[in-house]
Amino acid sequence: MQQIKSNEKMTVKTKVNGKDYEVDVEPRKLLSDFLRDDLGLTGTHVGCEHGVCGACTIIIDDHAIRSCLMFAVQIDGSEIETIEGLQKKELGLELKEAFSKHHALQCGFCTAGILMSSVEFLYEENNPTEREIREMLSGHLCRCTGYEGIVNAIQEVSEKNDKGR
Repeated sequence: MQQIKSNEKMTVKTKVNGKDYEVDVEPRKLLSDFLRDDLGLTGTHVGCEHGVCGACTIIIDDHAIRSCLMFAVQIDGSEIETIEGLQKKELGLELKEAFSKHHALQCGFCTAGILMSSVEFLYEENNPTEREIREMLSGHLCRCTGYEGIVNAIQEVSEKNDKGR
């Protein structure tokens, strides 16, 4: 394994929301900070910085992950989708509309992460039960909504769509 000095930058090549990037980053820079600071994608929120709250959830190579738990150098060669890219997908737009309709957001801090996890979840689960939706949401902290509207919004979209990848 190659020894890297802490101040030595590494080149990361990745695709984020369909756009190719090649950026030099410090080895210890968190992925959440890379997205926000280097790429200007501030929709990825940073809450707890321990992977507990879920606010920083993004999709890497079709899997929802916590960006505060990864270093930017770990995404070399990966394809990433953030909340900004979700606006270009039909399922993302349907979820955002349903969240609005069901009052599934208040302050909105947790919403981006929940939407990202919901997209992955709905691609994997056809017609999930309320319990399955709540289990998926257990990885997200929301202090405002009580989750009822969020569950209702996800249920509505899942019933309206029987989407697969």
